[in-house]
Amino acid sequence: MVDEVTSSAADTTAKKWSLWPSFLSWIPTSTDRIIAAEKRLLSLVKTPCEQEQVNIGSGPPGSKIRWFRSVSNESRFINTVTFDSKEGSPTLVMVHGYGASQGFFFRNFDALARHFKVIAIDQLGWGGSSRPDFTCKSTEETESWFIDSFEEWRKAKNLSNFILLGHSFGGYVAAKYALKHPEHVQHLILVGPAGFTSETENRPEWLTQIRATWKGAILNHLWESNFTPQKIVRGLGPWGPDLVRRYTSARFGSYAEGDVLTEEESRLLTDYVYHTLAAKASGELCLKYIFSFGAFARMPLQQSASEWKVPTTFIYGFQDWMIYQGAQAARKHMKVPCEIIRVPRAGHFVFIDNPTGFHSAVSYACRRFLSPHPDNISLPEGLTSA
Repeated sequence: MVDEVTSSAADTTAKKWSLWPSFLSWIPTSTDRIIAAEKRLLSLVKTPCEQEQVNIGSGPPGSKIRWFRSVSNESRFINTVTFDSKEGSPTLVMVHGYGASQGFFFRNFDALARHFKVIAIDQLGWGGSSRPDFTCKSTEETESWFIDSFEEWRKAKNLSNFILLGHSFGGYVAAKYALKHPEHVQHLILVGPAGFTSETENRPEWLTQIRATWKGAILNHLWESNFTPQKIVRGLGPWGPDLVRRYTSARFGSYAEGDVLTEEESRLLTDYVYHTLAAKASGELCLKYIFSFGAFARMPLQQSASEWKVPTTFIYGFQDWMIYQGAQAARKHMKVPCEIIRVPRAGHFVFIDNPTGFHSAVSYACRRFLSPHPDNISLPEGLTSA
C-alpha cells in the first residue's frame, strides 16, 4: 500500500515536472541565457572586462525589508561588469533604467574606459541579477529595495569616492542613494532622470485629455494593477522575440534620433533585451509604487533639492521625453554645483543615439577628476547648457 501511494505521488510529481519543458519553450529564457546574451553583446566591446555575481546577502542588516518572500537566509546577487582601466583612474558606476540592464551601455564602455574605471551593474530584480519575489507594498519600501541593495553591493565591492551615473529610473535610484549616502559619491550624473516632478506640479494637457476617455480609464486601471510591458512580452511566448525585434529596429533604427544601430548591434541587442524582459518578474513591479500613471513620481526628487549634498550634472538628449525643466526647477533650490547639458541628435537613450556627444558630456561633467586645470575646459562643441 505504501509502495502504491509512493508510486502515485512520484507519478504526480513527474507529471508536474513534465510541464516545465513546455513552459520553458513558451517563454524561452533563463538567467543563464541572459548572461550568455550579455556576453554576446559585450563581444562588441574591445576593452577587456570581468563579469561577476556580487553576493549582497539576504537583506540589509536591521531592515524589515527582505528581498525575497521567504524566512530563509538565501543570498542574492548583483550582476556586475568591471572594465580594465589605467591605474588611478576615477571610478564610474553606471546604473541602468527601467526595462533595461547594464548591457544597454555597450556603445559607451570602450570610450569611457579610456578615462574611468567603469563598473556597470544590473539592479536587483533586473537583467542577470537575482530576481526575488517583489514584496514591497509602498513607495518607501520600494525605494529601500533598490537603495539598500545598492549599498550592500557597494560594501561587498569595498567602494567609496566614486562617480555615480544613472539613466532614467536608474537616475531616480542614483539620486535617492546620493541623498541617503552622500559620503560615498563624489559626483552625480543623471541622464534623462525620471522622478523630478509630480503630476500635480506639471500635468501635461495630453494626460488630462486621455484620462477623460474610457481608454484612459483602462490604462490607469492597468497601471494601478501593476500591469507591466514585460507581461506582454511573456504573454506572447515564442512570438515575444519578434515583438522585441520590431521595437529595437524601430527605436534604434528607422526612428532613431542619431546614430542608427548596425545590423550586428541590432541583432545582439534584440536578443539581449528579449531575455532580460521575458525573465521572471521582480524589479519591474516597482512601477506603480514609484510613479503614478504618466510616469510622475509619487515622491518627487524636486522636493528634496534643498537637501542635495553631491555636485550634480544632468544630461538630456535634445528630443528626450524627460523634460529638463524639472532639473532647472530643482537647481534653484540646490546648494551644491549643478549643471544641465543637452546633447543633439539624441532622445531618451542619448548614450545609444549619440554616443560621441554623450561621452563628451560625461567627460566635461567629470573634468575636475580628469584634468589638473578644469576651469580652463570649455563646453564641447555641439553641446548646449540649459
